Amino acid sequence: MSGKNEAAVKTRKKPLGLRIKNNIGFYLMFLPVFIFVLIIYYWPMLGIRYSFYSYKLRDIHWVGLEHFKNMFAAKEFWIAFKNTLIISIVKLLLNTFAAVLISIFLNEMTSLFCKKFIQTIIYLPHFMSYAVVAAIFTLFLSTSSTGMINETLKSWGWIDKSIDFLHTPSMWQPVFYIINLWKETGWGTVIFFATLSGISPELYEAAEIDGATRLQKMRYVTLPALSNTIIIVLILNLAKVLNIFEPVFVLYNNRVFEVSDVISTYVYRKTFLTAIPDYGYTTAVGLFKSMVGCILMLLSNFASKKVRGRGII
Repeated sequence: MSGKNEAAVKTRKKPLGLRIKNNIGFYLMFLPVFIFVLIIYYWPMLGIRYSFYSYKLRDIHWVGLEHFKNMFAAKEFWIAFKNTLIISIVKLLLNTFAAVLISIFLNEMTSLFCKKFIQTIIYLPHFMSYAVVAAIFTLFLSTSSTGMINETLKSWGWIDKSIDFLHTPSMWQPVFYIINLWKETGWGTVIFFATLSGISPELYEAAEIDGATRLQKMRYVTLPALSNTIIIVLILNLAKVLNIFEPVFVLYNNRVFEVSDVISTYVYRKTFLTAIPDYGYTTAVGLFKSMVGCILMLLSNFASKKVRGRGII
């Protein structure tokens, strides 16, 4: 063993040029991937410099921190920033809670056929695009005679007048959370159900011998086994809370901007729905979002080290 270690040390101490020459084939295989990563991921980062320029059509000139001052002074930006945090964090917590709950109930089912059937049914919405999901729920929630939800509530006598769910500020966020639960909860159960499948049956047998009921086994065996996975999922997703775009974009409208506009849709509107957009300003907003995301990633990594004993990056 000591001879092998000494050989490994000697290999590592060889000059870089010699190591490249000896392994030229591997470096040539890696070169296309390396070039691809540089072009796709790092070359666009040079555009960060436009955060400090005014970029309107062909009029490009240095403005320094002017865009950041305007951004922090803009009420619309802070509304979008607040909505991004609220919508993303509530969505994350609700989806995680629902996924855990469904995973536990599926794990408690004794019929394998029913378990597989329900798993398949709740997984299917994940594979639908948000554009299709938005079209389906827009139809269901319509105020016209084709709106199944409003017509059903009327027939039950619960309401007299149709509710415009997607155009009412007080209703938009709850409806958005329900739609996301319907679409993403099934896929979220994959991780938790895999964890539950790895729990030793001996733990349940020991609990049953001690006289534990089914609810007590869920409380003292199942949930503790899931706790570490739940924390990891929350930590890993915390860094992505500012990246929400498509789910909001396909469902929001002018009448609910105050509760639905997020940073990504704010950038989209300032870039593509403005007569003469200032690309420098929208680049500055994107840079700020990336910086906050980086801070959240570092916090997530710190939390992961505390909880798991190792970081995520």
